[in-house]
Amino acid sequence: MSTTHKPPQPGDELVTVAVGPQQFAIDIMSVREIRGWTQSTPLPNAAPHFLGMINLRGLILPVIDLSARLGLGVTNLARSSVVVVVQIEDRQVGLLVDGVCDILIVREGMIQPTPDVGAGMAARFVQGVMTTDQGIIGLLALDHVVPAEEDDARAA
Repeated sequence: MSTTHKPPQPGDELVTVAVGPQQFAIDIMSVREIRGWTQSTPLPNAAPHFLGMINLRGLILPVIDLSARLGLGVTNLARSSVVVVVQIEDRQVGLLVDGVCDILIVREGMIQPTPDVGAGMAARFVQGVMTTDQGIIGLLALDHVVPAEEDDARAA
């Protein structure tokens, strides 16, 4: 599996989602659909951020609590909670978020490097940051948020 991702270019569109008080952006070309939260079926001994599986029109879709995956605590389910179905290479995964906020169009120089905070995890999950009127938004590196080896371990 290749874990390289092409950074968004000027004119590309990003979907912003709320994860607690923060916002993160996902390349709109990776988003397959946005659906309301439905209870998932858990798997024994799964990672804490893995909520379980849902049936998406015959496709068994793994669902990840994005907040928990990013180390920001467990998502408190609310009416606004949604599952953003994303395509990561040849697989689809659901990301539980607090809500969908907006669509941004990338402008020249808008995306800045992720600050070096010494832990390395921030730069692993966030491939850049943007300043908008709504605050600072992190650009998610989906291939690191849900690496293939985690999916393979669950399928075994």
